Amino acid sequence: MENKIRVLIAKPGLDGHDKGAKIVALALRDAGFEVIYTGLHQTLEQIIAIATQEAVDVIGLSIMSGAHLPICRKLLAMMIKKGLPDIRLVVGGVIPFQDIPALKQMGVAAVFPGGTSFEDINSGMKALFEKER
Repeated sequence: MENKIRVLIAKPGLDGHDKGAKIVALALRDAGFEVIYTGLHQTLEQIIAIATQEAVDVIGLSIMSGAHLPICRKLLAMMIKKGLPDIRLVVGGVIPFQDIPALKQMGVAAVFPGGTSFEDINSGMKALFEKER
């Protein structure tokens, strides 16, 4: 990858399960992405601030709590309000397949439910930028 895609992996809210997020962050790094990991218990405001400061291309949320719909809806609205429409939002974790269409309709660029292979995550992330790079 000539221009590395910068990815912020974030754990919003009180969800304390971060093993999957850490493993995905390492897998993306090993695949050539630049990865910033926020750690646990981030507010959406903190995620926006870090994404802005780090000039990321993608915000990747790891959500195990089942609150993916309201969290993504609120974060997307905040991204628009802060003038960050070019940052893609992706989400992974415990995401029921029936919620994927609603996430995509609200503007989530990609959804990676639990069990998605690293190869599929890697190719899915790269596909978000195929026409630009």
